[in-house]
Amino acid sequence: MFEDLNNEMDTNNQEQAFDLFEELERNTPEEIRARRDHFRIIVKAGVTLRSANTSELRDLKVKGVTGDISQGGCGLLLPLPARVGDVYRLEFERSKIDLPTTFARCMRAHLVREDAFECGFRFFATISLPTSFNASARTTKS
Repeated sequence: MFEDLNNEMDTNNQEQAFDLFEELERNTPEEIRARRDHFRIIVKAGVTLRSANTSELRDLKVKGVTGDISQGGCGLLLPLPARVGDVYRLEFERSKIDLPTTFARCMRAHLVREDAFECGFRFFATISLPTSFNASARTTKS
């Protein structure tokens, strides 16, 4: 689609580009909620974000907090933005939510304020959520 950068795109490539823009326009918070496959649990637990690349494991260590979690992914509040498309290792605060280290791809990152970013992650494998939480948690379908 972007092979020819001198603005001489053929009709097929132009249609693909327009389709991508239309898809981006549909990515509203309401649309994202409507496409979810799993119910979400609102829970506040500490999480440590690291690079999934073992050679970069010591280069990145960001502490944040979960906002919600489901079998397919989670939302985190972080002091730095995660790079959309990159894969990360998530280590959850086990005293609050007993989950093993999980690998996930960053799907979105939004600036909340200068020192806070809301980032959405999709797990590579569906996880089993614990049956009980040590924190006050509530279930939501949205």
